[in-house]
Amino acid sequence: MAHQTDLLVIGAGPTGLFATYYAGFRGLRVAVVDSLPELGGQITAMYPEKQILDVAGFPSVKGRDLVEGLVAQAASAHPEYFLDRTAVALTHDDQGVTVRLDDGAEVRAGAVLITAGIGKFSPRPLPAGEGWLGRGLEFFVPSFAPYAGKDVVIVGGGDSAFDWALHLEPIARSVTLVHRREAFRAHARTVEQVRATPVRIITSAEVTELRGNGVVEAVELSAAGESITLPAQAVVAALGFIADLGPLQQWGIEVSKRHVCVDSAMRTSLPRVFAAGDVTEYAGKVRLIAVGFGEAATAVNNAAVAIDPHAHVFPGHSSEGT
Repeated sequence: MAHQTDLLVIGAGPTGLFATYYAGFRGLRVAVVDSLPELGGQITAMYPEKQILDVAGFPSVKGRDLVEGLVAQAASAHPEYFLDRTAVALTHDDQGVTVRLDDGAEVRAGAVLITAGIGKFSPRPLPAGEGWLGRGLEFFVPSFAPYAGKDVVIVGGGDSAFDWALHLEPIARSVTLVHRREAFRAHARTVEQVRATPVRIITSAEVTELRGNGVVEAVELSAAGESITLPAQAVVAALGFIADLGPLQQWGIEVSKRHVCVDSAMRTSLPRVFAAGDVTEYAGKVRLIAVGFGEAATAVNNAAVAIDPHAHVFPGHSSEGT
């Protein structure tokens, strides 16, 4: 027998958690599915220590603290969570939508809201790092404490690489950032902040070998034709990740460049199926957490009408409650 709910949210990252709260505010029963075992999506999995600077009302908020607040807020909706499970199939009719999970369970909902972010993700490998994962090589930095007093080499030129360099520099013995190009993808402000620290930046360089007796002890680089050996007890490969929307792409939803196409009401090409957050695509789309929050409210309000045609899209302000 299928689990019954009004709104099924697929994805428990920031956008999905805020959508869960807002569904409760609208008086909807809500269930949430996520392929990860914990709430918080990418933030929990990859960036819990990262300072997030683009959430309204917070000059700066640590990732784990933002997730903690969102989870507490979502709890007011009394959601039913299906964690560590993947939505693999979706069918719909005039009365609702049925989603089948990878463990065989089914959830029957009046509407579905997809907040899957980039979908399932896996880190891009460091070619020279094969066999070293967990022995000094890591792809993410969920906690800074293990890096205290170590020589750390960070490989990459994006936001994650520079964020981690900035936060590890005060506690590590040394931090070296290695990038294969002269230009960086990271935010210019963060690059300047790192340049103002003792972090060593080596560009036009690639890691050719990790060395050590059981655990990493040194890193070999090729930089401008020269060989450089760096002491390193920790290597962070911040090379981005490979994203995959997975089974969602087989549901008949219009997808463009691994993103779900939506209209101004956050409706997808399927009836009763909405989307919000980084997974969406439309003209002028900006992928920020702050944007995802607004899209979540828009999607839930429009889904409420799909669930109950007598409902109004705009329910009033949350500050107007009794």
